[in-house]
This record gives sequence, C-alpha cells and structure tokens, in this order.
Amino acid sequence: MASVKVRAIVLKSSNVRDKDALVCLYSLELGKIFVSMKGVRGEKAKLKFAKEIFCFGEYILEQTKSNFIVTGVDIIDNFYDLSKDIDKYYEGCTILDIVDKVETQSNPPLFVEIIKALKALCYDNVKKYYCISKFLISIFTGMGYKFLSDRCSSCGSILGKKYFNLDIGEIVCPGCKTYLCVPVSDLCFSSLKILDMTDYDNLKNIKLKEEGITQAFNLLCKNFQWRTGYQILNTK
Repeated sequence: MASVKVRAIVLKSSNVRDKDALVCLYSLELGKIFVSMKGVRGEKAKLKFAKEIFCFGEYILEQTKSNFIVTGVDIIDNFYDLSKDIDKYYEGCTILDIVDKVETQSNPPLFVEIIKALKALCYDNVKKYYCISKFLISIFTGMGYKFLSDRCSSCGSILGKKYFNLDIGEIVCPGCKTYLCVPVSDLCFSSLKILDMTDYDNLKNIKLKEEGITQAFNLLCKNFQWRTGYQILNTK
C-alpha cells in the first residue's frame, strides 16, 4: 500500500460498522476525498478527535485499491471554541457545507480561504455573518463573477440605482434590468465592497450596519442558490 500525507480539514463524517467512521476531508493536495478511520469511535481510540468536523491537520493515509485508510494524524487546530457559540458553530458548519457542495478538486487558494475564515470566526470577535459573507464573495470571485464594480456589467454605464441580475450573476443598471433582477440598496452594496476589501484578520475592526450586512448576506445566499441549486442558511 502506498502512503501519502495531506493537509486537510474534516467536512463531515458518518458512522460505519461498530467503531469505524467514514470521513470526508477537503485536502490541500487531493481536494475532496473520503477516508476510512478504523476503530475511532471507541472510548480509548487515539484518533477519535480526527474524525470530528473542523479538525484540521496532517493526515497520513494508506491507499488501497478501493479507498484511503487513515493511519495517523498530526492535529494543527480543531477550532474547538466554535462549539461554545451556537451562531459561530452554524456559520462555520455552513462554510464547510459550501465547500462540500461546490468543490471536489484541489484548490489551494480556496483551502487557504477556508482556514482564514474559520480562524477569524473562531478566535476574533467578528460580528455575525461577516466571515461567511466574505467567504461567499470569494467563492463567486473564484467562479469568475465580478459583481462589485461601480459600472453596469451589461452596458458599462456608471451605476446609480443597482440591480443584481441572477441570470448573469452581476450587477446592472435600471436600463439593463430584467425580470430576473433584484434591487440592491446602496447600504447593501457598500457592505459587500467593504467585506471584499477587508482581510480576514481585520474583520473584527469593521462595523457595518446590521441592515446592510443582513441584506448583503441574504443576497449572497440567493445568488449561491441560483448558481448551484443548493440552499444555504438564510436570515429570512
């Protein structure tokens, strides 16, 4: 059997057999992979921590003909404090769920983005929806959408009133508006731009109006659902 070491984070896991687990990892080197962990649900199992969601570490894998088996893990972080705050926990879970739904291949910039988002969410006093909104912006940017320009993406005119065109995934002017457009307030637009321009390390230092971040997050959720077909957490 060939051995390989990957840096990875646990996206989800499920119980199999008596004490085994099937774990979904998103790794820097191999992208999304499913690995078997033998006996990790036992009380005295040395690697029981390594099957838990948010566990980030170096996983040593043995490759068989059918799958990977985990033989060792050097933990880097488990983001334990996320479990102490229900809002942060669900926001973190949603970030991992987004990754699970949109990416299977190795994507180093996305991997770095995941870790930065979870670190800010876990250790910094960042307000609700800041981290996940910034993460969603990065997801759309990675898909090739440029929706934070000051000009209409269709005709190029300077934007006054703004509308988000769900069909093309970008912002247009009133003259280019279609039935697939939703209005974007100046407050929402400015919140999106501030989040986009702010590093994760500095999210704790910005203060957006609650109405603005709520509108921004809901717009990003709606766009994600339109682009991928998957519905994620929504503020209603």
